[in-house]
Amino acid sequence: MAAPLPESQLAIVKSTAPVLQEHGVTITTVFYENMLREHPELNNIFSTTSQRNGRQAQALAAAVLGYATYIDDLPKLAHAVERIAHKHASLQVTPAMYDIVGKHLIQAIGQVLGDAATKEIVDAWVAAYGVLANVFITREGEMYKTHAANQWAGWRKFRIVRKVPESSVITSFYLAPVDGLTPLPRYLPGQYVSLQVHVPELGYLQSRQYSLSEGPTDKGEYYRISVKREDSPETGIPGIISNMLHAKYGVGDEVELSHPQGEFFVDPNDTSKEGVPAVLISAGVGATPLKAILDSLTAGPDGQPPAVKRPVSWIHTARSSAVQPFGDAVRQICRENENVTANVFLRNLGPDDREGVHYDFGDMRLDLAKLDHDAHLFLGNPKAEYFICGPEAFMKDVRQKLAAMGVDKSRIFLELFATGDVADD
Repeated sequence: MAAPLPESQLAIVKSTAPVLQEHGVTITTVFYENMLREHPELNNIFSTTSQRNGRQAQALAAAVLGYATYIDDLPKLAHAVERIAHKHASLQVTPAMYDIVGKHLIQAIGQVLGDAATKEIVDAWVAAYGVLANVFITREGEMYKTHAANQWAGWRKFRIVRKVPESSVITSFYLAPVDGLTPLPRYLPGQYVSLQVHVPELGYLQSRQYSLSEGPTDKGEYYRISVKREDSPETGIPGIISNMLHAKYGVGDEVELSHPQGEFFVDPNDTSKEGVPAVLISAGVGATPLKAILDSLTAGPDGQPPAVKRPVSWIHTARSSAVQPFGDAVRQICRENENVTANVFLRNLGPDDREGVHYDFGDMRLDLAKLDHDAHLFLGNPKAEYFICGPEAFMKDVRQKLAAMGVDKSRIFLELFATGDVADD
C-alpha cells in the first residue's frame, strides 16, 4: 500500500534519494554516534562489531535510501521489512526505541546536510519516518503476541547441557531452558535465535543470531546451535560472542535466548510442496540452517517420516574436511533416505580424504556446472526451490549462476549471517 502522506511530502522524500545515496553513510554514522552517546543503554541492543566495522551504518543507509526510493510503492520493500522486523523482534526492540531512533535520525540529517535540510524536507522526513516506524511496530507487535502465546516474553535463561565438536572450528551447543518449561516452541527449520551474554571487555550485553542447526523435535527439550570459532578477534575485541562461547562457556553455564525468529525457512508441513525439490546449497558454517531443513525433510531427530516428501539435494563446499560440519550426519541421512543426494566440494584435500566418502569434487570450489542438471539441480522442474547460505559474495554468485541457468529468482532464498540484507544483482 502507498504511504499515507500528502503527495507533496511523498515527492519531497523521493527527491532526497540522490542526496541520501551520496551522504547516507555519513548521516547514519553521525546518527549512531549521537544516539549511543546520549543513550548508552542501547549498546545492549546494537552490535558493537557492526558499529566498528561500519556495517551497521551502511545497512541503515541502504534501508533509508530504499525507503526514499520506494515510498510510493512500499510492497517492493516487503522482504526487507520482514527481515528487519524478525531481527528487531529477536532483539526485543520496543516501540519507545523508535521514538529515540527517529529523533536522532532526523537530527543527523540536519547536522550533515546543514542549510540544505530545509523545514519542508525535515517535516516530510518526520512524517515519513512515523509511517515506517508504525509499520515495524505493528509487525513486531504481532510477533510479540505469538511469543506471549508460547509463554515466552523477552529474554529467557538457558543452560548449556551438551557441547559437541562438529569440525575443527564449529561446535554445537545444546541449550535447555533453566525454567524447565518444555516442550519449547516449535520453530520453522532455517530460523534462528538471538543469544545474549555479558561481554566484560565492553561492560555491557551483546547479542548475536545463530541458526537452529537441528530439525525441531516433538519433545522440545532443547535447542541446538552450531557456532564457528573465528581465528582472529572481531575488530580488535578479544573473545566476542562466538569466540567466548568456544573458549569460556561449557556445560552448566548459562546464556539468554530470545524466541526463535527468521523469514528464511521451510515449512515441512506445507502440503502444497509435496514432491517439490529442495536444493540446499551452503558454504562453511552456512550449513547450519540448511541442516535443520534437511532434518525436517527426512526422518529428523525424532526418527519420524516427514509429513511432506520432497526430493532433496545437499550441496556443500568447504575449505577442507577438517572444517566441514555435519559430514558424517549428512552421509548417514543419505543412506537412510532414498530421496536425498549429497555433493561435497573440498578446496584442499587431506591425506585421508577419500572420494565418494569425504568428498565428491576435490581441489576445487563449488562449481554448479559439475553437477547433474536434473538429478542434483532439478533445473527442469519449474517448481524447484533453492536455499542458499554462506558468505554474501558466495550467495550472490550462486544466485547469479542459477538465474543464468533459467531459475527464477522468486524460487531462490538466501540467508545472511550479518547486519543488513543481500543486495540484488
